[in-house]
Amino acid sequence: MLNEFTQEPRIAYFSMEIAIRNEIPTYSGGLGVLAGDSVRSAADLELPLVAVSLASRAGYFHQEIDSQGRQVEHPDTWDPSRWATRLGAKIAVPIEGREVWIGGWLYLLKGHMNGQEPIILLDTDLEENRKEDREITHFLYGGDPTYRLKQEMVLGIGGVRMLHALGFEIRKYHLNEGHSALLGLELLRRYAYPSEEVRAGESPYDIPRVRGLCNFTTHTPVEAGHDQFPYDLVGRVLGEFIDPPTLRSLAGQDRLNMTRLALNLSEHINGVAQRHAEISRKMYPGYRVDAVTNGVHPFTWTDPAFRALYDRSMPGWCHEPGILVRVDQIPDGEIWEAHLRAKSQLVEKVRTLGGGTFDPALPILGFARRMTAYKRPDLLFSDLERLTSIARRHPFQLVLAGKAHPRDDGGKRFIEALHQHKRSLTGIIPIAYLPNYNMEIALAMVAGCDLWLNTPLRPLEASGTSGMKAAFNGVPSLSVLDGWWIEGCIEGVTGWAIGEAAESANGKDAASLYSKLEGIVLPLYHENRSGWIAVMKGAIGKNASYFNSHRMMRGYTTEAYLR
Repeated sequence: MLNEFTQEPRIAYFSMEIAIRNEIPTYSGGLGVLAGDSVRSAADLELPLVAVSLASRAGYFHQEIDSQGRQVEHPDTWDPSRWATRLGAKIAVPIEGREVWIGGWLYLLKGHMNGQEPIILLDTDLEENRKEDREITHFLYGGDPTYRLKQEMVLGIGGVRMLHALGFEIRKYHLNEGHSALLGLELLRRYAYPSEEVRAGESPYDIPRVRGLCNFTTHTPVEAGHDQFPYDLVGRVLGEFIDPPTLRSLAGQDRLNMTRLALNLSEHINGVAQRHAEISRKMYPGYRVDAVTNGVHPFTWTDPAFRALYDRSMPGWCHEPGILVRVDQIPDGEIWEAHLRAKSQLVEKVRTLGGGTFDPALPILGFARRMTAYKRPDLLFSDLERLTSIARRHPFQLVLAGKAHPRDDGGKRFIEALHQHKRSLTGIIPIAYLPNYNMEIALAMVAGCDLWLNTPLRPLEASGTSGMKAAFNGVPSLSVLDGWWIEGCIEGVTGWAIGEAAESANGKDAASLYSKLEGIVLPLYHENRSGWIAVMKGAIGKNASYFNSHRMMRGYTTEAYLR
């Protein structure tokens, strides 16, 4: 089955999480969805790629919201044998001084056209391993630092060994975030100089050769967001996999910093938006950090009603999304009709998930993302009196969704607080919180809402992609100028900005949000349908046409893979 994929050199795309499909919970959020969209576009464009991730048999978690608005986590198990094919190869990685065996599953991701890409899901749940080792690849982002380090050894070191065992010839290794940075250590061992050729004081490894094989995409604009491990833990778990002086010179003198290791062993380094690349260059002076702004997969994130409309009016849009710049040729009525079909699906989704009855005639505002402090999910509720006044003058509805990491107590408190606001605004603003946010719910929301909200604390939004998904469905954004929205916002044309781009504007965002809603956005929706549809077309023609993963993967190919 793998023969057709091992006949030519491929790009090895490593990611701790990949959103393959809704039924396979091997993702937690934006990073995994981006990885899935990257592989889907690679398939559509027929790029030679192989993806490597973990099986994550117990998933991330299934979210339940109790009667008080508290998040309850349940295992979200899945059976790889139902969706994937077990690979015959097994390799071993030394962990805590013993051999831990790693098997794998092959999932063939098929594009909506002719291409397909192999995804290798690494799995330690094998009879050869002791109980605690069998669980290393069970829980996505689970456990303590020891568990995380073991997972990252399996992903990076084990992933390289598995590809070699399966007969893949790798042209480049693409590290999607720093979780897989240990693959660089495995490559150093493979490309070590013969001992008799090494002079005293020189590195025994061909570092330039390894660097030339690796590309690194960083996603986190704050130091605290990067995995770091104390060297006493590294010594116990990793052992002397590589000589300590070399490791410290590459990964940091005090702690093993996975981002620092990836930076030092990668030739091409990029952030995921223009602003994020600027911030990364300041965080890591001395490194060249380019920008490849994120995008989303056209077919996956476009509602069937809009797919059909685009197919009729702009054939070929799904392979070449730039064609969407021609959206002005579509009559307003057809755009609105497609939107109403998508909106009716969301209204039904809200009803079936216990969120109450929404009125399709009123605007729906959407907010859905990981629930954590820097996303500021409570910004809209900063002044309930003002919010109530706006809603009485210009009625609207609100649909929310999102998970908090099981160890993020602050994020869980935000979910509780949102449910308290929901109760206090009963009879004033219809509000629904959809539990267990996943790819299916995300599509219903980004297609069925009328306006997409994003309120992060600057400059902590590396990119963000939910607003890009909304744009494919003609849904404009009302968002803080951070991440991709700095590039995508044309005021009053593709959507609207909350505040200014400078970090000093953070404290003024609530006032700006209320002012835009009350004075511009909601009046436009209620009083000027043709004006609103013009902004919908702006979102499609100027944002969806560019912020897509086909453009992104073509960018990676020319700027990184073919170098």
